[in-house]
Amino acid sequence: MSRLTGSIDREHRRVVLAAMVGTTIEWFDFFIYAICAGLVFGSQYFAALGENALILSFATVGISFFFRPVGAVIAGHLGDRIGRRAMLILTLLLMGVSTVLIGLVPTTATIGVAAPVILILLRILQGLSAGGEWGGAALLAVEHAPADRRGLYGAFPQIGVPIGLLLANGVLALVAALTTPAQFLAWGWRIPFLLSVVLIVVGMVIRTKVAESPVFEEVRRSKVRSRLPLVVLLRHHWRLVLAGALVFAANNAVGYMTTGGYVQSYAVKSLHLDRSTVLAAVMISALGWLASTLVGGKLSDRYGRIRVYQVGFVIQLAWMFPFFALVNTGNVGLLVVALILFSVGLGFTYGPQAALYAELYPTTVRYSGAALSYALGAVLGGAFAPTIAEALQTSTGTVYSVGVYLAVVTLVGLAASFFVPDNRGRALDTTGDRPPAPVVEPTSRTSNPPEAATP
Repeated sequence: MSRLTGSIDREHRRVVLAAMVGTTIEWFDFFIYAICAGLVFGSQYFAALGENALILSFATVGISFFFRPVGAVIAGHLGDRIGRRAMLILTLLLMGVSTVLIGLVPTTATIGVAAPVILILLRILQGLSAGGEWGGAALLAVEHAPADRRGLYGAFPQIGVPIGLLLANGVLALVAALTTPAQFLAWGWRIPFLLSVVLIVVGMVIRTKVAESPVFEEVRRSKVRSRLPLVVLLRHHWRLVLAGALVFAANNAVGYMTTGGYVQSYAVKSLHLDRSTVLAAVMISALGWLASTLVGGKLSDRYGRIRVYQVGFVIQLAWMFPFFALVNTGNVGLLVVALILFSVGLGFTYGPQAALYAELYPTTVRYSGAALSYALGAVLGGAFAPTIAEALQTSTGTVYSVGVYLAVVTLVGLAASFFVPDNRGRALDTTGDRPPAPVVEPTSRTSNPPEAATP
């Protein structure tokens, strides 16, 4: 990683650190819920549903995704109007408060049906926060970056996801190792949620010290801003929003096999592997995902965003069924190998994303466009991926049916990638509602000239 970060000068390290730390905290909070949905919540909050308890528990992971577009619209509008930095602080605070409160919710045995209702409401708040967080963090990093390093800079908020996964699994593994199974189910799982208080304080301190995006500051000085960014976005760029969402959906559905807790649940409940051991295996794979995400971002600066995406999708397809074959052996060493190689395709289809989305949209609607593409992709891809996987495995009796589902989703993403323009190097300092011509590749087809912002 040192070779990758060495090309980032000291002036911008604070920016990428703020983007990375913030997304790490956000996704730590988000993932401990998803993992506990597979390991804890079925028995503690939905036990009355019998054998369907686990499926409904996974469904609560997906419910929050429907509120991501709402969070994306709200944060996108305010982010395009008042700035990226302010929204990053607000989304971090919202995620932190809702996460701590989840750790305090009594079980169904204590307060009855109110328990799962409160749990779902707090999960919805997490979804609102996640919908607005990513766009601001990605843009803060990319808009501060030199044109030829946007892929690398944009990869740093992306690695907040594998780091968050690493921390979530690590803390839960530590708690599981220090408690008995009964203690873990009774109260041990609450500890990571409550520890989020410390992480939120750290994140707030770092983010409040970061300057606003220079690209947005230029827009602010020019006083040319869209009054209704979402309207302008959907009027001029709806095809890009849809294609970008489908591309991300393919990455997100596959990624949620681990981030959504399905693999952990399958390995523990169906293969009877030790909970702490499985969580440790996922932690190791998170390091592989982190490295491949950084490499994917850097390679996209040289070879283009879409080309790296397409290589990643091919890797996902090639490894899909061998992955499940190795997992099914029940061998911990082979599980680790399967997860590490699984992470390579994920990194290549995640590392270039921040730069790709930032270069698709003009400044006045960029937050709205990036956040909405991301949020819709999450709904289409990861929202119910663990639920679908659990239902397929239960109904067919084989985990390979899950592989078929993920292969189909990956093919959709690969096909959609051919409809997304690769604007590597596009100028980001426009103040209009339409993007300017690319500046790196003069032979590219130019787009419409900038227009004045919608009044």
